[in-house]
Amino acid sequence: MGSVAGPVEKAVRDDVEQLGDLVGVEPSLSEMAYRLAREIDQGGGEDGRQLPQLNRELRQTLAQLLEGRAAEEDDDDLGDLAAPE
Repeated sequence: MGSVAGPVEKAVRDDVEQLGDLVGVEPSLSEMAYRLAREIDQGGGEDGRQLPQLNRELRQTLAQLLEGRAAEEDDDDLGDLAAPE
């Protein structure tokens, strides 16, 4: 981390940690989320004018992380249908 994480970055790191092992593009997405959160914590650049854009990007990045997890969970449920009991 290099420096002490601010409140948004800390929250994002805690949330990503809850996901467990990251696979596929998840490590890249999580690093993007950390960077965006760090920028938000540092004030959003240009006297805060970039905050709305950074917030949107962070929400979209986190949503992509969660979408991948939701798809995996749906696949697992369907996989059980073919298994004999």
